[in-house]
Amino acid sequence: MADQVHPAAPHLLPSFITAPGGTDYLSVAAAVLLIGAVLGVGLLFLRLHTLPERIAHKSHKLQFEIVAVLGLLALFTHVHLFWVIGLLLALIDIPDFSGTFSRMAGALEKIAGIAPGRGGDAASDVEHGIAPPGDEPAPPQAVAATPTAQQ
Repeated sequence: MADQVHPAAPHLLPSFITAPGGTDYLSVAAAVLLIGAVLGVGLLFLRLHTLPERIAHKSHKLQFEIVAVLGLLALFTHVHLFWVIGLLLALIDIPDFSGTFSRMAGALEKIAGIAPGRGGDAASDVEHGIAPPGDEPAPPQAVAATPTAQQ
């Protein structure tokens, strides 16, 4: 009785319709395509999400860690403003003032006669009168008055 086909049923079935108990190749292909699409879109999302961090890393920015933390905050909190701020920080060059300030501090230490690198500690010790004997500031050098040429 199961071998008889209903008279209203089509006699030629499409190839994607399988026999009972057979492997459904269309479902297998759809599952593989779905898994590949999810992985591809996820990879694209993560590549786009790490764009500010990659830009900051390639250009050796000082603010690389800040950009990386903002990217993680944006990923885990879904606050897109963190990502935008990270992208802006990755694109902007923040000037490095540390070299300039250290040169200024070294010059001021030399003028004050303080040992290099001691900076504020030695200056406050001298002000309070508790400086070790070797850290006394050098006496100011007298500028010799040069006679000016009269015309």
